[in-house]
This record gives sequence, structure tokens and C-alpha cells, in this order.
Amino acid sequence: MLMNSSLKIGLISYRSNPHCGGQGVYIRNLSHALCDLGHDVEVIAGPPDPLLNNHPNNNVTLTMLKTLDLYNPEDLFRTPRIDELKDPINLIEWLDISFMGYPEPLTFGMRVKKYIKETKKQYDIIHDNQCLSYGILSLAKKMPVTATIHHPMTVDRRLAVQSTKSFLKKIKALRWYSFISMQKRVAKKLPCIITVSQSSQKDIAREFNIPESKFKTIPIGIDTNNFYPIDTVKKQPGRIIVTNSADTPLKGLYHLLFAIKSILKIRPVKLVVIGSPKKNGGIEKLVKKLALGQAIEFTGRIDHEQFVREYAKANIAIVPSLYEGFGLPVGEAMACRIPVICTTGGALPEVAGDAAKLVPPGDAKALEEAILELLDDPSLCEMLAQKGYHRVLKEFTWEKTAIRTVEAYREIINDYH
Repeated sequence: MLMNSSLKIGLISYRSNPHCGGQGVYIRNLSHALCDLGHDVEVIAGPPDPLLNNHPNNNVTLTMLKTLDLYNPEDLFRTPRIDELKDPINLIEWLDISFMGYPEPLTFGMRVKKYIKETKKQYDIIHDNQCLSYGILSLAKKMPVTATIHHPMTVDRRLAVQSTKSFLKKIKALRWYSFISMQKRVAKKLPCIITVSQSSQKDIAREFNIPESKFKTIPIGIDTNNFYPIDTVKKQPGRIIVTNSADTPLKGLYHLLFAIKSILKIRPVKLVVIGSPKKNGGIEKLVKKLALGQAIEFTGRIDHEQFVREYAKANIAIVPSLYEGFGLPVGEAMACRIPVICTTGGALPEVAGDAAKLVPPGDAKALEEAILELLDDPSLCEMLAQKGYHRVLKEFTWEKTAIRTVEAYREIINDYH
């Protein structure tokens, strides 16, 4: 294959929420960056719609496969109609969910295999976005296949089990993450795996028992069309922003809330949380327990314009995650030119470099001290903001990500043939 020839690429993404989560951001930006390089890209996706058409230079073909969509927040865990359950794949999905499993990776892989067989589509390469299902693996017998693993889900499972004292909840967590066994088996059999950081490469290799020689590490880009400084917006004193409202223990918001509680004894601050907490979930309960109602604001879902305005109004951005395979929120805050405090969990130090204040994961006291230090030192804030902004523009562009991804594709295709 000619090194400068255009490739026909099939990007597989079983769940690509464009509003949250690194996987949705990854598939949207990578697909457009690959098109911008002149390649023919089809994204085969499950719900929700990844909104690829919102890109100014949209040349990506989007194929949405019909699923039961049982995780739709508008109709969560609905009961399927009888006629829907006549489809064997739908039936498998419904039965697995009924027994507290998470079948989407498995069943979406089945749907992709069926779609490609029925349409007789041909691709130079299939690139799977962390589905890692048996259906995707079976395609590797007919064409080159690779997969991106953003981080090992075994870490999520371990933290979910450790975070609860309830035996029943531990069992539920283990059942929910039962798909990991499939993903480990599939990942071992793929010829090459793409990941997004050196930290993820080491952790996936260890957790999935895969030689590190099988990995290509390609950092993610930051979408500077959606994240940028706004100098006309006035900063509000003591305003702190965090982009994670999830109750997931992995994201570390619990520890930040304890830090804010301690800081309020010394000085007034306002914590702005992008998103909404789970109703009656752990975060909502902790906010009430710590009496933080007056000091915390949940924005709910907001558009990108409002998002960057929230960044512009804030003095500091916090990323309190216990672990991240890459850490998009760090890069996005840096792109908005505001100082960042993040933990050393997973790949966060790789993204932050020397342009952020680093603290140990799960340490509320360290978060408290770092926040107070930055609030008391405007010159340090300015230095970190400027260094972070330049770091993103130099190191984390989607064009660079796409170029390196295509180089990996060509090696995989040549090895296959």
C-alpha cells in the first residue's frame, strides 16, 4: 500500500456521548481530523448520536445502528416490546441487563458484525473504540483491526468495589463489570492496541497481561475550537470549577467536597460543578451532610459557549480524579488559560507536565492546601495558566493525533497483509 494513499477507515463506537466522557470526545474529534487528512471515514455508532454533523467541515459518514437503547436517560431501563425481543441480539441484551449486567459492548459487536456482513462493506482497517467484543474480533479474520483502550476498566471495577461496605453493592459492581473478562480475552488476540498515555499502556499491559510491545501510545488532542480563553469575562473571586459531577468513586469529587468544607472555615469560595449529580446519589447526600448548599452550584448540562464562559469566570480548575487514562479536563482547562490543580492519578501528570499544581489522589487535605496556595498567589496562577495554555497548543492537537494514528494504521495494515 502506498504510504500517501487515502485509507477507508471504519471507526466503531458502541456508546459515544458527545457531552461527556472521553470516548465520545475521542470518536468525534479523531474522525474529523482523519477526514481533514484526506481519508474516507465511516463511524458506526450506537446511541446517543455523537453529533458529528456539528463539525464545520463534516465529511464523516455516520451510521447509527439500531439498539434497544436501554440506557437512555429519558426512558432508563425501559421494558422492551415483545416484537423487539424476537431479535436474538436484543434478547441477549435484555436478559443480561435483567441480571444486572452491562451487555452493550458484547451486543454492539454482534450488531457491527451483522451490519458489515449484510452490507458487504470493505475497509482498509477497522478501528474499535474500547468495545473489545467477540464480534469485532471475528472481523479481524477478514480485515485489519485495531482498538483503542483508553484505560483499563479493571481500575474502575476495583475502586467501585472498594468504595462500598455493602456486600450486595460489591456483588452488583462485580456483576456490572462482568464484560471485562470478554474485553481482556479480545484485547490479547488483537495484533496491535492503541492507547492514549504511557500510564495507560503500562496499566493495561499489566492488568490485561499483554506485552507492552503490542501497544502504540498516541496522546489525545484538545479541541481548541471549543475550549479557548475569553479575556473579556471578569473573574469572580474565590470561584473554583470542576467538570465532573459523577458519583463514580474514580472521579474523586467526594474528596474535593471535603476540601471545600475545610476551606470555607478560612475564606469564602464558590465551587461550580459542570453537570448534575445523580438524584439521591452519594454526591447529593454528601453535599447535604456537609451543608455545602450555599457554596456549591451544579450547572446541569450546558453548551460549549456557556462552558468556556464558566471557565473564564473561574480562578482555578480542579481535576480530583483518582485515576485517568488521559485526562481531557486538564487539557481543556489549560486551553481556556486558567490554572489547574490535578492529582497524580494515572496519566494526569503526563497531560499536566510542569504546567499544573499536582497533589496525591484521594487526599482532601492536599487539595485544600493547593487551593489555598493558588488563591493567595495570583502570580503563581498567572504562570500556571500561561504555561498550560502554551503546552496544549504545542503538544495536544488533533491533527498530530490523527497523523500518528494513520502511521499506526499503515503499520497494522502492512503486517496484516
